[in-house]
Amino acid sequence: MKLNHKEISTLGELKKAGYQTKSIKDELRNNLRERIAKGETSFTGVWGYENSVIPELERAILSRHNINLLGLRGQAKTRLARLMVNLLDEWIPVVEGSEINDDPLKPMSRYAMELIKEKGDQTPITWLHRDNRFYEKLATPDVTVADLIGDVDPIKAANLKLSYADDRVIHFGMIPRANRCIFVINELPDLQARIQVSLFNILEEGDIQIRGFKLRLPLDLQFVFTANPEDYTNRGSIVTPLKDRIGSQILTHYPDNIEIARKITEQEANLDLRQSDAIYVPDVAKDLLEQISFEARNSEYVDTKSGVSARTSITAFENLLSTAERRALLSGANSTMVRLSDFLGVIPAITGKIELVYEGEQEGADGVAAILIDDAVKSLFPRFFPKINKLERKDAETPYDELLHWFFQGEGFELLDDFTDEEYKRTLDSIPELNQLLKDHQPDFPNDDVYFLKEIVLWGLVAHKKLSKNRFSEGYLFKDLYGSFISGL
Repeated sequence: MKLNHKEISTLGELKKAGYQTKSIKDELRNNLRERIAKGETSFTGVWGYENSVIPELERAILSRHNINLLGLRGQAKTRLARLMVNLLDEWIPVVEGSEINDDPLKPMSRYAMELIKEKGDQTPITWLHRDNRFYEKLATPDVTVADLIGDVDPIKAANLKLSYADDRVIHFGMIPRANRCIFVINELPDLQARIQVSLFNILEEGDIQIRGFKLRLPLDLQFVFTANPEDYTNRGSIVTPLKDRIGSQILTHYPDNIEIARKITEQEANLDLRQSDAIYVPDVAKDLLEQISFEARNSEYVDTKSGVSARTSITAFENLLSTAERRALLSGANSTMVRLSDFLGVIPAITGKIELVYEGEQEGADGVAAILIDDAVKSLFPRFFPKINKLERKDAETPYDELLHWFFQGEGFELLDDFTDEEYKRTLDSIPELNQLLKDHQPDFPNDDVYFLKEIVLWGLVAHKKLSKNRFSEGYLFKDLYGSFISGL
């Protein structure tokens, strides 16, 4: 039954309207049932979980379970918890002035019960919107039982001239104040074991204890916990009795493919409209950006147990566009396109998001980031051009022979960072063998993207050790591999 919250302001009007008390878990369950029956999406804006995490989450909600979302960093755990708010009723009635969102038909605080006893059907009520029914607490070592559950407030006792034996001196913590709400504790293993113990009764029996008071408060909460498997060994663990009281543990994961990863990045990237309008990003550049994260998750230099967050690609995409934007501003251009050489600008976004193992520390964070970009180019290369085998017969012909011969005969090929778009295109067009290679293997490739693909060819040949690539202050120099050895460059 949908009530008009604007017309109901007292307990009597609420009763007359036929309002019935409903627990938060029943709210979530009933609204989810309705959405599923209508074929509507329950959790919008979360990609890659349609056949894995979301069905498990829906089953947990239908089962009225408290939930633990277990996964590595950047796997949308908190986002899923926040999206659960959309499954709540839009408005619920609350006894006006109640600290713990007392249900007018089922009050449990001393304040609400005394107010209803005094005013009866004239008891004033207010309405709480679902957007205000989400509480979140990051578990840190300094969190106390008083923060979560509550404590005796000596100032309140002094002001009201009450004895410490009077339960009106209690100051409620975050959890009682989140009554009838979704309460999220992020990074649960970081919560000290003795603090985790204080949650036992709330999860199972619904009562809380504050100092010497034993209050029978049947709190109505939907708990969602998040945890990172790495934290189980590094900083702490979830105590076994608490795990036993959490109804469903759901494992999250990273995107399975580049298409899903691109959707996430494009949705989450914080871009200025001037960047979006003025900078063209080829599809292959977007794929390459996502491939970097996939390479990092499998790299021997990166600690895979720590995970490589989806934020790596998001911040790298923002840096990529900012690199192209800065280049365009310096040259006085109104618009430009992303170049592969612009990927040098994403290195700070990568180095801040990955944890290195010992071998990675020896290479250095910047060095590992550069290796990941080269590995990403190498992985994408066979999608567009014939595969380059590690071992080939000495006299075997390859599609790249003429292009490599062009480099062998020349002194090198420079791509400068400050080239205008016209200079950039003219320079790449100046290699006839490169143009012929694209005509042979990608004749229908979009014209706007073809120059980025030409750079892919050059970087790909470097990654396969067919050419050399050297970075200098103004740009990149591509040369014949053996010529570089001879010259000492």
